[in-house]
Amino acid sequence: MPLSQEYLDFIAKYPPLLAIGHTPMVQLKLPIDIGDAEINAKYEHLNPGGSVKDRPVLRMLVEAILSGELTESKTILDATSGNAGIAYAMIGAILGYKVTLVMPENASEERKKRIKAHGAEIIYTDAMLGYDEALHEVRRRYEADPDKYYFHSQYDNENNPQAHYDTTAEEILNQAPGITHFVAGVGTGGTITGIGHRLKEHNPDIRIVGINPPEWPGVEGLKPLGENHIIPAIFDADVVDEMLDIDVDECYEMSQLMASVGLFAGQSSGAYVQGAYEVARRERKGCFVTIFNDIGERYLSTGMWD
Repeated sequence: MPLSQEYLDFIAKYPPLLAIGHTPMVQLKLPIDIGDAEINAKYEHLNPGGSVKDRPVLRMLVEAILSGELTESKTILDATSGNAGIAYAMIGAILGYKVTLVMPENASEERKKRIKAHGAEIIYTDAMLGYDEALHEVRRRYEADPDKYYFHSQYDNENNPQAHYDTTAEEILNQAPGITHFVAGVGTGGTITGIGHRLKEHNPDIRIVGINPPEWPGVEGLKPLGENHIIPAIFDADVVDEMLDIDVDECYEMSQLMASVGLFAGQSSGAYVQGAYEVARRERKGCFVTIFNDIGERYLSTGMWD
């Protein structure tokens, strides 16, 4: 459903929320031969929470308040690898709600400190058990005390992809009307599903390319999609025309190359750009759009920039 007037009136009461979205798009000029193709990145790392996750978390929480699911007596609860957690903590602080987050203990220190700065509580899970353990733990906590928490997982909340359908995709169509390819990965699946559906609705010939990193060492923020892993309920694989396997070392090298020309974004952004350039090298033409998911500073403690 499109943004209602009730929704717009609600967020107007909280001016900091109006800073979410409306991000610029920039054409990338890297020293890589892609023929007549062009690659553009939407600067989602310029959202106030520093990532693309501000959009879906805002939509999920406000719709929950308007529907009566989220009341002042409840604590917001969800699992996160970091960026959504920051959005929950920031938006929760703006709206005056308590927030509890479950995340793997190996999340970057920058993420942990930003979440705590907004006053949210963090419950850590064993990193060796993978991100799926955080998903299991958050459900255990909710089921143990459902009256205490508001929990509607970002992995199965339809307002997640709907936020991207209504806002991110519309901005992309306005900023890159000649788009031929959209390249993204799967964290919750909300970005590629929501944007993919809107772009296909606009023009079925637009190609949606998903990037698929290996399980180990993996790319922070992107979810393994193997048969032994939890597949996000909101991820619609049918909207994806091609899944592209990528090499993590090449993605890190791409991030370093981007930084050398002034483009400072995080791990998954480098992976997205790597995927976009691989397809553009093959196609030699077209207007490609991808996403800068979060800011490069979020990875200073990980050794990514050493």
